[in-house]
Amino acid sequence: MKLSRHTDYTFRIMIHLAVFEGELISIRRIAQAYGISQNHLMKIVQSLGRAGFIETVRGRYGGLRLARPAPEIAVGAIMRHTEGDSDFVPCGQCLISPACGLPCVLGEAMEAFLRVLDGYSLGDIANRPGMLRDLFHGATAPTRECDREGAP
Repeated sequence: MKLSRHTDYTFRIMIHLAVFEGELISIRRIAQAYGISQNHLMKIVQSLGRAGFIETVRGRYGGLRLARPAPEIAVGAIMRHTEGDSDFVPCGQCLISPACGLPCVLGEAMEAFLRVLDGYSLGDIANRPGMLRDLFHGATAPTRECDREGAP
């Protein structure tokens, strides 16, 4: 499975806000940290705000912050918000769809995938805030290995 760029950027925003939890962070700061267009991030931020994942504060000293503590935000919930209920394969117009078993298999796989993501919080994936802060400020770090069975 390949995540959309929208989902990738969404997770980058959420991780950034988790690392600096409690601080108001500007879209500009996040865009500069990742080398991403501010305009693109604004659309994502609006969507995250409407969904209740983040709070936005307008004005000269405004910015973004998580609406809830990072450990209370499920990774699966973020994924569902960004990817929706999209199917792996658009089978609706396919000749064999009435008799094909692939949609059921792929649906079961997606449910299992989301169940795993539901077992992790934003706090789990941003669990090394010191190292992440250093990376946001230009430091380099060794390649990350998962600690156990794919866990962060």
